Amino acid sequence: MRTPTKALTFLLLTSSVGIACGTTADTRFSDNATQPEPGSDGGAVNKVDAAVLGSNDRPEDDSACKKMDLVFVVDDSGSMDQEQANLAANFPKFIDVLNKFTTKGGDPIDYRIAVTTTGVDLATTQDIFGFTVPGLSQKGDNGRFRTNKSMSRAWLERSDPSLTSTFSSIANVGTNGPSWEMPLQAGRLALGDRLKDSNKGFVRDDALLGIVYLTDEEDCSVGSTSLKMGATQSCTDIAEDTASYVKFFDDLKQGHDRWATAVIAGQTDCTSSFGDAAEATRLKKFVSQVGKTAVFSSICDGDLSGALNKALQTFDAACKNFTPPR
Repeated sequence: MRTPTKALTFLLLTSSVGIACGTTADTRFSDNATQPEPGSDGGAVNKVDAAVLGSNDRPEDDSACKKMDLVFVVDDSGSMDQEQANLAANFPKFIDVLNKFTTKGGDPIDYRIAVTTTGVDLATTQDIFGFTVPGLSQKGDNGRFRTNKSMSRAWLERSDPSLTSTFSSIANVGTNGPSWEMPLQAGRLALGDRLKDSNKGFVRDDALLGIVYLTDEEDCSVGSTSLKMGATQSCTDIAEDTASYVKFFDDLKQGHDRWATAVIAGQTDCTSSFGDAAEATRLKKFVSQVGKTAVFSSICDGDLSGALNKALQTFDAACKNFTPPR
């Protein structure tokens, strides 16, 4: 949780350059959006091959990637109001590009979009000189998808009326959420436990799963709702191994090439027009472990259009290599 700045100047989305899911789509967010480069600190991100984007080199039966299930995991802590507003402002162009994705046969991509937050229930105690004292106590969405009264289900689909305005409403998740952010755990709950209740029916076996994480803090995901901590321990000292989250999504989709992710967080400790962000070391490690179907963008760029463009490029590239259901 960081202190927000007082104002945010929205940057207009411009230009058109083709990206597509084996498609005829020809719009990009910005002509100055650059491809992510590998880092040297274990947070390497994989460069999307621009030569592949927009190509029509799929098998004739076009069995791969006719559908996408997309989830946004948005930080709802006290410093995220400007980032949420910028996400909402950029979303119409995101949808414009997504709507131009077509299969090799010319059919539009069948997509779903849902939003949840980084907030997860947690209660901690601390051992202070041999005495156990209460620590943090927080309540969160636990992966439940955000909805409003206009929605007939827990997610949005391309045929829904007022798609962009409804997304803008539910993406404005507020800033009263937990200060111990757990984006990875929230994503796992959204696509694990919550599929049994509030989010039931969202994940389709024949769809590419894409997860977008947006946060200005380090990930502090843990698998338990109650923890006992030492006096000097921080959240990252007891956080769950990021590899366990990679395995969860591999198992969920029955294959590593059937899902993709885009993380928008702190590449380093940084400051922008959004305010301050902490280096997201664990999320960079997660992206590195996922590999070619993952991309990391800096939240300190001060505008999300480039990061969302990279997300779409990454999902598009994963779409071309999607393995049909077994």
